[in-house]
Amino acid sequence: MRRREFLGALTGPAAVAAQRPHPKRPNFLVILADDMGYSDARCYGGGIDTPNIDSLAAGGLRFTQGYSTARCGPSRACILTGQYAQQTACDVMTAGNTPAWTRFAPQHLKPLGYRSYHSGKWHIRFHPLATAGFDHSYTLLDQLNHFAPRAHLLDDQPLPRPKPGDGFYGTKAIASHAVDFLKLHAREHKDEPFYFYLAFTAPHFPLQGLQEDIAAYKDRFAEGWDVMRERHHRRMREMGLVRCGLARMEPGIYPPWNLSAEEQLARFGPGEVARAVPWATLTREQKDFQRTKMAIHAAMITRMDREIGRVLAQVKAMGAYDDTLILFLSDNGASAEIMIRGEGHDPLAAPGSERTHLCLGPAWATASNTPFRLHKSWVHEGGIASPWIAHWPAGIAARGQLRHAPCHFVDVVPTMIELGGGRPSQAMAAGAPLLAGRSIAPAFQKDSLPRELLYFNHNQNRAIRQGDWKLVATGANGPWELYNLAGDRCEQNNLAASEPKRAAAMAALWRTADAGFAELREAAAPAPWPRLGRLGQAGEAGKKG
Repeated sequence: MRRREFLGALTGPAAVAAQRPHPKRPNFLVILADDMGYSDARCYGGGIDTPNIDSLAAGGLRFTQGYSTARCGPSRACILTGQYAQQTACDVMTAGNTPAWTRFAPQHLKPLGYRSYHSGKWHIRFHPLATAGFDHSYTLLDQLNHFAPRAHLLDDQPLPRPKPGDGFYGTKAIASHAVDFLKLHAREHKDEPFYFYLAFTAPHFPLQGLQEDIAAYKDRFAEGWDVMRERHHRRMREMGLVRCGLARMEPGIYPPWNLSAEEQLARFGPGEVARAVPWATLTREQKDFQRTKMAIHAAMITRMDREIGRVLAQVKAMGAYDDTLILFLSDNGASAEIMIRGEGHDPLAAPGSERTHLCLGPAWATASNTPFRLHKSWVHEGGIASPWIAHWPAGIAARGQLRHAPCHFVDVVPTMIELGGGRPSQAMAAGAPLLAGRSIAPAFQKDSLPRELLYFNHNQNRAIRQGDWKLVATGANGPWELYNLAGDRCEQNNLAASEPKRAAAMAALWRTADAGFAELREAAAPAPWPRLGRLGQAGEAGKKG
């Protein structure tokens, strides 16, 4: 099969959703967490208090095999464009220009009558209003200080930096602007459907939370990460979320850009732990320091959940709750990074306060990603598996059910287009490929979503999924590993040696897709839009973050 024919098979039929009757056009509320692990929320087997997220799960569907790209920026590009980030040069590791044919969700939905709003983290290179077509946006460009971001915008215009002690906290501000935009919509556009992209920065590093939220988790994690992983895994199996074993901890794998163990000791003190080692090997000082870090991570998620509750209350007050499709996602797995950025770390300041810069680290990240392998930036399951909730009272009859059909962030845009009355199979611009994703709406009624394959490529970590088979490799020189995810989603039984023909064929498919995306990208005219300044990429420039 020639490359263009293959790419057509990859993106074309998958993007064509079966035309079926739906209720009236729904509103869309896409809620995105940042660096939240697959098993952090209670409804995914975790031990963090998330009553509002859990309520969405109880009243809707939980997808068990939803996928991100393993990194903040490219995941957002997929959610906003319906294309793989390699197609649009929106992965920081991808060379080349963003093609002029790139279109964003508001530009697909506006012809269907939708108003579009954004509040929160942005993390792609172009302006929310001038480029992406949002009608209103609160844009948080700096995620390295949750109490006083250096750069944030209202409708593409800079806002003053919050001052210490004025009560600003990013998670609360994101929700407040969302509520304001929704009130505006109810006043001025009540007869038009809305699309809202609500992108929180929590719980991305630095671990910074409100002290009253942190205090609620003071002793919650004293048993350590080993006990936490086993408990999460047991709950997940009981819930039917997974049926695989528990992946082994891997102390030899961690982000190569992390501070060295010596630097961590010097900057954070003797409580920091650089590797995913057994909890029993830690000193008392390390255990106290580590459980405090997890308490802050949990506090950030619970605060996000409370602020989600505020936004949902506004949607209900507008009388729009039943007619709104709400998707809850996380942009990648929990992060194993340990570093200091932004304005540094003061070891004498209260943990989690504005002057601190703590990170979750490899061991807690492994626990948050239970039962899977590895973390953010890797394309093993721990890096790419995302909690994925779909809630829509008027359109989803099932309540509290699971869907095991695989889906990917590229599916968000075509789902909205189809349910909004459009045709995902139509390209919007000359020379544009069809959308890479497909509508997941058929899975709202039945647990089935056939597709050719899913592609992953980030930071030279590569993977392709075809049916239940997944081929994955770490780094530019890492060997291909082959897993049958039907019974081994924790990726413990490498079948590459016993299935060499299958591994070789899947590797060839990955190379064809990767080269084809580059070919189409390089042949296109570059996008003419102006780019945001450097803080538009703050926290994840180059290979770090």
